Amino acid sequence: MELRTKLAERTMTVRLSGELDHHGAKGLMDRLDALMEQNLPVKTILDLEGLTFMDSSGIAVILRAKRRMEALGGNLIVVNIPKQAARVLDTAGLSRYVKLI
Repeated sequence: MELRTKLAERTMTVRLSGELDHHGAKGLMDRLDALMEQNLPVKTILDLEGLTFMDSSGIAVILRAKRRMEALGGNLIVVNIPKQAARVLDTAGLSRYVKLI
């Protein structure tokens, strides 16, 4: 799992690539928490375009990032969702809780 970040004003874009599964989810959650704490964004954009695979662990990562952004008074948007990941997110009904584009 590779993570790249870009900060412009108070918007943080996090681009993920590789596989998001149970092996990498905990480490990714910790890295996202640290980035949010360090940068204090008002908006975080989670860009999934580079994901080659995502299982249900990705749902936990997204929900934790959303809760963290809400605690900071901001919001989370998930963009560029590959088809396989979209099926996982749709099955869980995640669009009711998180903005998915």
